[in-house]
Amino acid sequence: MTDDDAPETGPYDEGAGTTAPEPAPLLTLSGGIPDVVDTPSRLEEACDALAAATGPIALDAERASGYRYSQRAYLIQLRRGDSGTWLVDPAAFGQELPLLAEAMGDEEWILHAATQDLPCLREAGLEPTTIFDTELAGRLLGLPRVGLATLVEEVLGLRMRKEHSAADWSKRPLPDAWLEYAALDVEVLVELRDHMQRELESAGKWEWAQQEFTHLLDFRPTVRVDAWRRTSGLHSLRSRRALAVARALWETRDEIARQRDVTPGRIVPDSALVAVAAAQPQNRNALLGTKGFHGRGADRYAQKWLDAVAAGLQVPEGDLPPRTLRGDGPPPPKAWADRDPVADRRFKAAREATLRIAEEHSVPVENLITPDYVRRAMWTPPATREPAALAVEMREQLAGYGARPWQLDLVTDALVEATLAADVPEPPAS
Repeated sequence: MTDDDAPETGPYDEGAGTTAPEPAPLLTLSGGIPDVVDTPSRLEEACDALAAATGPIALDAERASGYRYSQRAYLIQLRRGDSGTWLVDPAAFGQELPLLAEAMGDEEWILHAATQDLPCLREAGLEPTTIFDTELAGRLLGLPRVGLATLVEEVLGLRMRKEHSAADWSKRPLPDAWLEYAALDVEVLVELRDHMQRELESAGKWEWAQQEFTHLLDFRPTVRVDAWRRTSGLHSLRSRRALAVARALWETRDEIARQRDVTPGRIVPDSALVAVAAAQPQNRNALLGTKGFHGRGADRYAQKWLDAVAAGLQVPEGDLPPRTLRGDGPPPPKAWADRDPVADRRFKAAREATLRIAEEHSVPVENLITPDYVRRAMWTPPATREPAALAVEMREQLAGYGARPWQLDLVTDALVEATLAADVPEPPAS
């Protein structure tokens, strides 16, 4: 960014009468913009450099969300010790990178928002044994904003540009400005990690962080049941028959998108599927004349859309999709007061207690304990009401859901107290 490109700042904050703070220095690359590693010889060079270096490995990946159907990595950025930064193109090697996996060995990975990148890195054959997640560390430290650029500025005093975060990383060749952006994402991750570990240790939260990072190793994206139900605007369809048509249209679009490796919304948007599911046109003219039916693939795949409508209309009555799915968990808490007043009292007391504990320890309540675990435990708590036995069984129940030991240490007693207190009927209102 040149001086002419920099955002304008006046000498005073408007209306405040105080001098505006100087912007933080811009983070720049220490070794210039790296070339993309897309040949066997360059990959071997990168792997040799990374294997020869010491210390944890700063790692990031760029996908093409919003452009491609797949969530594969289109660029992997790595930096370790004095190895410099390497930008690897997985597509050039058929997505599998066994040589890189061997070079990385069992060394710690430093990632920001690890759950976003772990799936695509695994697809490239890369599997961590130890992780440090700077976003998660920021949450455990109680920081109000935990984006990478914010952490780098507030912790290291350096400003990052983020103008290419939503770019189409499947594009080739990648512009130099994009490569610079990608390399900057790992430029200071090691320094950020080291500073945050010291802060976690000082706050008495380093053990918490280690448990959380270990838990991340088993992270897998949730496989959505009936993913078609996430179609925007689906709630406007009033009949189960229309839902069957919408499902068939969604499945058709999904298959087209998968084959073309294009994000489904670029074929036709959700609103177009809903419009056709409501109108249920029977011929091409009616289809293309349906109000709200548009998109790049509207006319191109007209016969496929008509076939999907016909398939939805032919679903037997007994096989039509229900308007709503029954989950395996408890009902929404707003229904508890009518369905089970004691459970409602348990949950409200537990929610107040966990919010208080989270505030005391400066950690977001959703990181203190997964809210769904609390709902499940309060809807169906252990049967015993002997305090010591209840504490043991409550801890086991929460651990079975996935709660970590540090979380159990902080919340178990509070949930036991909520359970016991709820069994005492509330006095009648005077």
